Amino acid sequence: MNVFITGAAGGLGRALAGECASRGYNVFLTDINEEGLNRLKRGLERQFGAAVAAKYCDLTDPRSFDALLAHIDAHGLLFDMVLNVAGCDFEGAFTEREREKLVQIVLLNNAAALRVTHALLRRRRPGRRFAIVFVSSLASMFPMPLKATYAASKRFLLDLAMALRQELKAEGVSVLAVCPAGLATTDETLSSIRAQGFMGDVTTASLEDVARRTIDLALAGKNLYIPGLAGRLLSLLGKIAPRSLAAAVVYRRWRRAHLIRAEKIRS
Repeated sequence: MNVFITGAAGGLGRALAGECASRGYNVFLTDINEEGLNRLKRGLERQFGAAVAAKYCDLTDPRSFDALLAHIDAHGLLFDMVLNVAGCDFEGAFTEREREKLVQIVLLNNAAALRVTHALLRRRRPGRRFAIVFVSSLASMFPMPLKATYAASKRFLLDLAMALRQELKAEGVSVLAVCPAGLATTDETLSSIRAQGFMGDVTTASLEDVARRTIDLALAGKNLYIPGLAGRLLSLLGKIAPRSLAAAVVYRRWRRAHLIRAEKIRS
């Protein structure tokens, strides 16, 4: 099994790389964090004796991505699975964010996922099933004031996954959308989870559990994975509640969380 993983040096990407290596898969890792990427490569080789390739790439830069593809093609690499993990978010009111920070969310969460998926579909191992994974978010289920661009970008991935699944299933391609709520990936994320109080606690999932389940479901050809009972219940509410009401409720929740974080920063 040859697996391509973007955002591999980050929290969930790193957990997925470890899960794949522990299963004896060959992994190709890419990330903009070259130091973290090479450190992960050495760790996986040492811990699991895995076959690991790693190469820096800025997925938002077409020239950098073309250089990555040239490297892959020069080594004749073909794949069985692609895990689109790379993503970013910059929380806060829309008008208070820097314009290019907002654009960066779309470039990485959406444009980069399109580049990677389109390229890897042309680099499948012949005669084998192929699995695509998009790491979306529970945020994709709701319009989310104060996280508007991020939530919309994740909705794009969810809808893309559902559409491509139908389009490509006759070719032996499965597509899985993973929609976690909280994942303890960075200090900023942990701060955001703590600011949400009880709701942050009950919707936060273990990176290792999510990584293991993601690979299992991708191999089983499933289409949607929402970790945790709380996440599944909230996704159900997102389906039945009017979207205008959902936006109002989400705004009250996130406004309170942002005020709590701001107060902690001031103190």
